[in-house]
Amino acid sequence: MAPQYIEKEGRTPEEALELALRELGATRDQVIVKVLSEGSKGILGLGAKPAKVRVTLKEDPYSTPEIVLKRLINLMGVECQLESETVEGVIHINISSPDAGLIIGRRGETLQAIQFILNNIVNRRALVKKRIILDAGGFREKRRRVLEDMAHRLAERVKMTGREIVLEPMPAHERRIIHLALQDDEGVRTYSRGEGDSRCVVITTREGYEREHTF
Repeated sequence: MAPQYIEKEGRTPEEALELALRELGATRDQVIVKVLSEGSKGILGLGAKPAKVRVTLKEDPYSTPEIVLKRLINLMGVECQLESETVEGVIHINISSPDAGLIIGRRGETLQAIQFILNNIVNRRALVKKRIILDAGGFREKRRRVLEDMAHRLAERVKMTGREIVLEPMPAHERRIIHLALQDDEGVRTYSRGEGDSRCVVITTREGYEREHTF
C-alpha cells in the first residue's frame, strides 16, 4: 500500500505541520515530515509565499487488519487461523477456528460486530479507507442461501394469499440480499420499513406496493 500523506501550507513550516497533524489526528512521532517550501515574508507583505510541508503517516506493522483481528479474537479466548485476499480494493478475511460458532454468534451478529470494530480501528487515522469483510466457516454464503430460499418461499405465499409479509428486523446487508433475490419476480415487490434496528423488509404484491407508495 502506498504511503498516506497530506500537504499543508502555513505561515511557517511549524504552523503547516501543526495543521497537518491536527487533520491526521496524529502526533509528531507518528509521521515523517518533508518541508517542500520554507516560505518567505516578502517585502512589506508583497510577494509573500506560504510555507508548505508534506506529512506522511508511518506504517505501523502491528496495526494491519490481520494482526488487529487476531488480537480481537484472542481477547475472546479463542484461537484462530486467518486467510486474507484483496478483491477490487476490498479486503476479505476468512477465519478458521474450532470455535467458529462463538465468532459467528446468533445469525452472524457477533461476526458482524467484530467486523464493525475492526473497520473502525483500522480506518481510525487512515487517509485511504479500507473496507474489510469477514467470514468464518463459510457462514456468509450459507446465510445468503438461507435468506434467498426464504425470500422465494415467502414471495410465493404472498402471491397465493395476496397479503403482504413483514420480515423480522435485519441488518442492511441482509435486507439487500432479500431485495436482490426478488428483484426479477414480477409478482411481488419489496421495500424496507422502519428505522434503525427495527428496519425490516416487506414483501407485498405489485398492487399493494403501488397503494403503499402512491401519494
